[in-house]
Amino acid sequence: MKIKLVGKNLEDIRPLLSRYGFEEAEREFELVIAHGGDGALLGAEREYPGVPKLPIRDAGTAELCPEHRCELQLEAFRRGETPLTVLPKVAGTARGRTLYALNDVFLHNLELSSALRYRVRIDGELYANEVVGDGVGLSSVHGSTAYYRSITHSIFRVGLGLAFSNSTEEVNHLVLNSTSRVEIEVVRGPGVLIADNSPEQIVLNEGEKVLLFESELQARIYGLANFMCPKCRLLRHPNKLPVRGFHLL
Repeated sequence: MKIKLVGKNLEDIRPLLSRYGFEEAEREFELVIAHGGDGALLGAEREYPGVPKLPIRDAGTAELCPEHRCELQLEAFRRGETPLTVLPKVAGTARGRTLYALNDVFLHNLELSSALRYRVRIDGELYANEVVGDGVGLSSVHGSTAYYRSITHSIFRVGLGLAFSNSTEEVNHLVLNSTSRVEIEVVRGPGVLIADNSPEQIVLNEGEKVLLFESELQARIYGLANFMCPKCRLLRHPNKLPVRGFHLL
């Protein structure tokens, strides 16, 4: 199978490819292997949208549990044993441009010393006339375990998540229907629209609007459960293990 290899420390995985039937190619490849962490997967989907991805964590920087060693994942894929997950993307449209994201799209304050003031409409109805804070964003289900969780301290399993970052008003984080469309109007800016870890950004000034929604585009990812394995995560973050012998009184 012809593949495109992207990510970090590629020389660690490159010698294994031919052993499991993979051939690197610059064109007409059928699969993108993203070697690294979450950023490698996000970058691969941004650069090669629509092409199936096989994300494999870099064991040099992220320890893996025994069943998810790189060799075992490549062999499982060769045998056709790696499940495919199809994930919807979220998007933000402003100034005639659209940014797509696997995790989330956020409108942030451009100047760190000045808060963003914005108005929120959901499906054409006013939700908040003016919110003051660092920003607001729409997350996919997959992205709910990333930036959305760091803001809301929660995750969700269906729909879309709307999160308000450091707002001074009492506005509730929301889980919306996947068909919902959220319009954000900048009351005082400037603000900047960001999608995942993309370097592409859209700056919005006072009176300008951005529309946030679930896109018709999808990402096709093999072995997502392996990539998100909780056992591997505990090996990467041992400080998050429960403290043994500690009991609440």
